Amino acid sequence: MSEPRRIVDDALYCHFITFSVYRRRRLLDHNHPKRIVLGVLNFVLQKHEAKCVGFVVMPNHVHALIWFPETGQLSRFMHEWKRQSSLRIRSWYRQQASSYSEGFGEGTKFWQPKYYSFSVYERHKLEDKLQYMHTNPVRSKLVDQAVDWPWSSARWYEGRRSVGVPVEWVV
Repeated sequence: MSEPRRIVDDALYCHFITFSVYRRRRLLDHNHPKRIVLGVLNFVLQKHEAKCVGFVVMPNHVHALIWFPETGQLSRFMHEWKRQSSLRIRSWYRQQASSYSEGFGEGTKFWQPKYYSFSVYERHKLEDKLQYMHTNPVRSKLVDQAVDWPWSSARWYEGRRSVGVPVEWVV
C-alpha cells in the first residue's frame, strides 16, 4: 500500500460495516446492482459529510469502512443506504432482469434487517480490515488478485485509480 494522506486526527474512528442480501441470495451478481449500491453510497456519503476509507461489493454482501465527522450518524446512514439501494435494485430487476430474480423470488426484504459494525480505532486494525475486504473476492475465487475486482477500493490503494466512490484515508 502506498503512503496514505492524513485528513483527520486520531480522536475519531471508522466503522467497519458488513451487511448482506436477505438469505444470502446472490442478487449482486450483475454489475448494475453493484453500481446502484455504489451510487447510493456516494449520495449518502455526501449527505452525511462522511468519508469512505474502503469498500467491497460482493455477490451477496457488502463491506465498507466509513468515517463520520460526528458520532451517532451510523444508524441513519445505514438505513438510507440500504433502503435507497434496495428500492432501486428491485426496480432494476423488475424492469431489466426479471428472469434472474425469479429464481430467488422478490420476497419481502432485499437486505438482511441488520448490519454488523465494528469500531476501528487503530491504524493497524484499519489496515487489517482493508486487507480483509480487498482480498474477499480473491478468497471467493472471483479474481486472482484484489486489484482485478472492479467493485472494491483495492485499485485506489494500489494505484490511485478511480473506483466510482471517493476514497480517503482517515487515520
